[in-house]
Amino acid sequence: MRRRDFLTLLAISTASTGLLSACASGSRAPEQAPVPAPVSPQQLAKVTLRVGDQKGNSRSLLRSAGLDEFPYTVQWATFPSGPPLLEAVSADAIDLGGVGNTPPLFAAAAGAKIRAVAASKGNTTSDALVVRPDSPLQRVDELRGRKIAVAKGSSAHAQILLTLRTINLTPDDVELVYLQPSDALGAFRQGAVDAWAIWDPYFSQVQLESGARVIADGRHTANGLSFQVAGTAALADAGRNTAIADYLVRLARAQRYADTHREERAQAWAADTGLPIEVTRRATAAGPDLPVPLDEAVVRSEQELADAFVAAREIPRRFSFAEFVDTRFAAQLAAVS
Repeated sequence: MRRRDFLTLLAISTASTGLLSACASGSRAPEQAPVPAPVSPQQLAKVTLRVGDQKGNSRSLLRSAGLDEFPYTVQWATFPSGPPLLEAVSADAIDLGGVGNTPPLFAAAAGAKIRAVAASKGNTTSDALVVRPDSPLQRVDELRGRKIAVAKGSSAHAQILLTLRTINLTPDDVELVYLQPSDALGAFRQGAVDAWAIWDPYFSQVQLESGARVIADGRHTANGLSFQVAGTAALADAGRNTAIADYLVRLARAQRYADTHREERAQAWAADTGLPIEVTRRATAAGPDLPVPLDEAVVRSEQELADAFVAAREIPRRFSFAEFVDTRFAAQLAAVS
C-alpha cells in the first residue's frame, strides 16, 4: 500500500456508529470497546503484527495480489484448523487470523478473548462429506452408526450437524472421531473412519489423490461465512489496532483480486505451501471468499448456527454471538472495491 493510501485510511474513523443488535438472542446490543487512536506511519513501522494462517491461505492470497509489502512487520504462524488458531488469539500468542464459520462460536462459548472484525462469504461446495471411492455408502442416511472424522469446532463440524439435521439425525446417531486434517487424512486413507468432513485445500487434495466421493456438501445447509478474528488485547493496543486495519483492507483487496486472477492465486498458494498445483487450481476454481459487511444478517446467521449446536448439545449453553463482534473497521472495509 502506498503511503498516501495508508494516510487516507487513517483519516477514516475507526469507530463504527452502528452497533450490532444481539439478533436472535433478543438482548441489548453490546457496547463496542474503546478504539485507540491510529498511530503515525513512523510508529507503525515499529509494530509487529502476529497473524495466524491455515495452510498458507491468507499469506499466499496477499502475495498473489502483490499486497504483501507491509508498513509494519508481519510474523506468520500456521495452524491446522481454526480452533487452535483462535486459542492462540485468545491467549494473545497471535493477534488475529482467518477461520471458518464455526471456530468463533466454540471460542465464544468458552468465553475466549476474541472479536470477529471482518467477514467473507464463499462457495459451500467444498464444505464436503466424503467417502472412499470403494465405500458402500451412497447416501447420508446410511451414516447412522458410522465413524466420521472431523476437526472439532471447525466449519466441517457444522457441516456434519446441518447435514444430519436434514434427515432428522443428530451427532449422537453417528460416531464423530475428532482429528485434525493431517491425522484425518491418514485415517481416511487407511479405512479407520467411514467418512471425512473436510474443506479446501484438503477436499481437493483427497479427491485428486484418492478419488474420494462426495455424499453431501454445504449447498442448502452451510452459510459459507468465514471471519477474521482478532484478540481483545491486540484491538486495545494502538499500534496493533492500526496494523490490523491496514491488514484487513489489504486482505479484502486481495480477495477481490483473486476472483479475477485465479491462476496467479493458485500458483502462489502452491509455492507457499508445497501443495501440488493441481490441488490449488482445483481449490481456487470454485472461487475465493469475498468480503461482505459484518452486519446484522451475518450475526443472525451465526447465532442460528450457534443455537443449532446448543440444541444438539455440542455447545453447553446459549450465548449472544453479537457480543463477540467488533465493527470498528467497517468504514475502511466498505471503501474497498
